[in-house]
Amino acid sequence: MIKRRKKLGLTQEELAEKADLTNQFVSYAESGKRAMRPENLLKLASALGVSTDYLLTGKVIDQDLLLLSEKLRLLTPSQLRTVENIIDECIELFDQ
Repeated sequence: MIKRRKKLGLTQEELAEKADLTNQFVSYAESGKRAMRPENLLKLASALGVSTDYLLTGKVIDQDLLLLSEKLRLLTPSQLRTVENIIDECIELFDQ
């Protein structure tokens, strides 16, 4: 959760506001000091743009891919081709 928050450039306070939670709750959640109720886990996942499975296990599931595809739909055709090329290059790089 911390990595995702930082990747999005959010502070704990900004994430708390975006998820409609308290700063203290986000701090406890990131440190693992507090168990989360399902509704709060859903709020965090939504605010971070990931699935609850990703937050709990770190594994990418179909829902995460769906969230990504929704973002891709916002791109122009040219931007989409650029992203496709970047993905192809990443795949090639990781296969080496």
